[in-house]
Amino acid sequence: MAAPKSISSLFAVLSLLVLMVPSLTAAFNYADALAKSIIFFEGQRSGKLPPGNRMPWRGDSGLRDGAQYNVDLVGGYYDAGDNVKFRLPMAFTTTMLAWSVADFGKFMTSSGELAHARAAVRWGADYLLKASTSTADTLYVQVADPARDHACWERPEDMDTPRTVYKVDRAHPGSDVAAETAAALAASAVAFRRADPAYSTKLVQAAVKIFELADRHRGSYSDSLSAAVCPFYCSYSGYHDELLWAAAWLHRTSNNASFMNYVEVNGLQLGAGDDDFSFSWDDKRAGTKILLSKVTTLLLSTQANFFLFIIKGGITRLLSYICWDHYINNHEFLLQMHHQWFLTRKKNKNKPTRLQMLQTYKAHSDTYICSLIPGTSSFQQSQFTPGGLIYKSGGSNMQYVTTTTFLLLAYAKYLRTGGAAVSCGGRDVAPGELVALAKRQVDYILGKNPAGMSYMVGFGARFPRRLHHRGASLPAVRDHPGRIGCDEGFRYLHSGEDDRNVLVGAVVGGPDARDAFTDDRDSYGQSEPATYINAPLVGALAFFAGNVVRR
Repeated sequence: MAAPKSISSLFAVLSLLVLMVPSLTAAFNYADALAKSIIFFEGQRSGKLPPGNRMPWRGDSGLRDGAQYNVDLVGGYYDAGDNVKFRLPMAFTTTMLAWSVADFGKFMTSSGELAHARAAVRWGADYLLKASTSTADTLYVQVADPARDHACWERPEDMDTPRTVYKVDRAHPGSDVAAETAAALAASAVAFRRADPAYSTKLVQAAVKIFELADRHRGSYSDSLSAAVCPFYCSYSGYHDELLWAAAWLHRTSNNASFMNYVEVNGLQLGAGDDDFSFSWDDKRAGTKILLSKVTTLLLSTQANFFLFIIKGGITRLLSYICWDHYINNHEFLLQMHHQWFLTRKKNKNKPTRLQMLQTYKAHSDTYICSLIPGTSSFQQSQFTPGGLIYKSGGSNMQYVTTTTFLLLAYAKYLRTGGAAVSCGGRDVAPGELVALAKRQVDYILGKNPAGMSYMVGFGARFPRRLHHRGASLPAVRDHPGRIGCDEGFRYLHSGEDDRNVLVGAVVGGPDARDAFTDDRDSYGQSEPATYINAPLVGALAFFAGNVVRR
């Protein structure tokens, strides 16, 4: 049966809004950069490497992790250039990889990278799953003594530093690391919803239990584990942001209204009213608000047409005919929201509706985005280098570049879907401006910058050659089968020679506030790569690989 003409017309118009992107010209081969950005994760794997691992100089490592505690903690990722498995950045990495697949996976299909991206997500999710469910109400959150590990410069394949295991539980809470784990598993469930429904369901079930532990037994893992995690990956922002972040992801993956109720009831206490201008493994506030704005913009778009649909008697038929992902996954929730809207209006006209409360998240998202857009009243020039790179004080700046770039693209997508814009005082900023700013950041990373170099290893003719990374700097086992001891390795750290192995796809910490870069292993703030730098970039590169016009 053909859809009514009015519904078909509406479908055509809204489909155009979803698909419409600004005219973009490729400055680089984004598909190649995407492929390399994913290969990098294969170089960071711990455990028994699968056949066909595409970083051929890497070997198995950490095969007895957890054995002395009678728990299997083999696998996962090394976060950066050392051999410690830090749970908080690993979980965030997995969340961002999964978000990349969930929102931009369709752009990975033509290049054949979707399967590789899902494999990267699964490598992280599998580890998080077993490290969270092996013992009741206990999460194993770190493997290796970081002080002892950092006192040596060894390959992961033959490291002999203590593989101490650290955990959080009811008596020693870690709401931040537990909630981030819940978010990672929930986001991974979204990424696998269609590819592997049984696995997706398993992830959701585990995520719910972990979230309940995080929420009921509150406390920061920094307090519980002290020197084992600080100053390396202290939870400086506390755990409130992760609780809200996890609830938002659990709602997205499950459509369970109880998680949106949690957001509504606890939002202000957990930071919903705070403006924040960065997004990282530590601070999730900006990302949470962008994620919740997806619901807000969809609801606003739906409400705008709601009464028209009712008058035409077409709401039921509309939901039958339209097969967009966001309606398939959200239409029950949207209808519940409208029901709640009517009840609230009827009971108390002076009380804010849930929609009005959700609009808070869009308002704060707008504030965050407006600070990045030149020409707006709240634009902060200090957030950029002279060459145009987003810059935050402190080391490893590129992590903030890639997370911000991802949020720009995700928000642009949600705004387009809802037919909305960013409200910057007296000026509305169209989604296309967000995409254009994101593209400038990606292009800077790939080589369009004052130094004329790519900050992705193996991409372009000129890229960093001396990474603060043990595996890359030391001879591979295949080339040097004999063990290289703890102290012996430091001559490679301090050497001015190029890396013995190319860590393909790694994005380093990047240039300073004046666009200057020192290609030196000892300058770890600039030369060290990290999984949480690459993970958001995967989604951004996928978007541009699928939406640019090659010259």
